[in-house]
Amino acid sequence: MTSHTQRSPATRIGLISDTHNLVRPEALQYLAGCDAIIHAGDICNQAVLDALAQIAPVTAVRGNNDIDEPVASLPTRVKLTVQQVMILVVHDIADLGDDPRSAGIDVVVTGHSHKPAISERDGVLFVNPGSAGPRRFKLPISAGMLIVEGAHATAAFDSLLT
Repeated sequence: MTSHTQRSPATRIGLISDTHNLVRPEALQYLAGCDAIIHAGDICNQAVLDALAQIAPVTAVRGNNDIDEPVASLPTRVKLTVQQVMILVVHDIADLGDDPRSAGIDVVVTGHSHKPAISERDGVLFVNPGSAGPRRFKLPISAGMLIVEGAHATAAFDSLLT
């Protein structure tokens, strides 16, 4: 008799940040087919979230440039659980606060710097998808993808423009 381990189907979460009023067609195409989208702040206009919501349910936090309603009313941090992975979303990593591992956080999604980055510290995956909005300096225009399978999460980011 053969035993088969039942794997959880993967959940694809699109990661986007620092759109600053700009919804690029390349970003919408990149996020197409996601199960959910996380926007890590600096949205600036509700129309950005409305466009993303046409693709998948959106979780968003307020960034330092989200000063007009209704985006000004967004929370500054959100925790969500996807399968068995606890995700914390905060715009600026400087506002992270307590040690995420001691709070049971598995993944931290941030924005603010416009620099895409993925790292792991003390068992916590840190992901910044970079900026999908107007180009800043020579930084890439990018977005990311978080794949959750059971209690495991992996992340990647991709340039949206060549």
